[in-house]
Amino acid sequence: MPGLFTVFERLDPVNGRTFTKPSPSVLRVTTLLGFVGGFLIAYNRSSQRFFGHTENAREVAKDRYQVKKNLSQGLPAFGQKPSITADLQEVAMRNSKNSQYALFFFPWFSFFTHEYHGIDLKKYYEVRPGEEKWEFNLPPYEDLEKKTI
Repeated sequence: MPGLFTVFERLDPVNGRTFTKPSPSVLRVTTLLGFVGGFLIAYNRSSQRFFGHTENAREVAKDRYQVKKNLSQGLPAFGQKPSITADLQEVAMRNSKNSQYALFFFPWFSFFTHEYHGIDLKKYYEVRPGEEKWEFNLPPYEDLEKKTI
């Protein structure tokens, strides 16, 4: 972004006559804006994959492998046990549930683990082509704790 800013300054100088190199503080600000903008674009693309707006078969296979591995080991399906109370887990879930849709307006990131993903784990009990080689021994579906909102 600083390079683009310098090119624009060369094409249409601020003072109207001759090119003057932009000040270092302006270049630092444009660098920061470039990094922040790039991060938000990458985060948004990742969120689109998780919401299913864009397909990413590699990500789906990775998710299925991780969840099946956790279930076969007796761990929670989506990572470690939350370290916060159930009430705060619900607050974290409500705050982050669709926050990616308003990323352009107010970036909101969730750093808490909660058990309210709204996903039925029954879909992980279906064996898709290529998953036979994983050989996970999943517990019966009826024995799982049902905590979804």
